[in-house]
Amino acid sequence: MNINSRIEWVRCPVCGSKTRNRIRGDTVLINYPLYCPKCKQETLIEAKNLKITVITEPDA
Repeated sequence: MNINSRIEWVRCPVCGSKTRNRIRGDTVLINYPLYCPKCKQETLIEAKNLKITVITEPDA
């Protein structure tokens, strides 16, 4: 099985639980608002090659 056919659940960066989203190895997300139904938090993320990165916005 190559990396493009792997499917993984996106986990919440705040509490670590599974969200309702899954990504494949070839999925690319940019500025994606990820909502966690468990902790009720929304986090801005980027995803590429099954690697999730949290985007922190600078305070105004």
